[in-house]
Amino acid sequence: MLKHRGFPGRLPGTDFQFVIRRPNPKGVTPITRRERFRDRRPADRRADAGFMQALWDCFGDQPFERGNLDAGRLSWLFGREVIPAEDPFDPESYEALLVISVDVAQLSFPEVFDGSAR
Repeated sequence: MLKHRGFPGRLPGTDFQFVIRRPNPKGVTPITRRERFRDRRPADRRADAGFMQALWDCFGDQPFERGNLDAGRLSWLFGREVIPAEDPFDPESYEALLVISVDVAQLSFPEVFDGSAR
């Protein structure tokens, strides 16, 4: 499992996790698309924006390996802002390649791309 050095471990000041420390001994947690409803808590929305900011800062518009990125946090963005970069895509692989869909991400998280999220 690739460990993304320099990637933040969590959203500062919260317990929202961005990375995992070690592979799951019971098997890889699959990435699935989670629906984001309008009534989500503000803290959850900040965590999504913070994670998108970290992804953009580390990878930009280039494909990246899932590695030690948290499957739960990725799942909130998967299928919209973060999409598979390979076909066929294995959602249960630490080596799976993903990429940011820049157009969709700019619509969903404009503060990340205009610099106001910092």
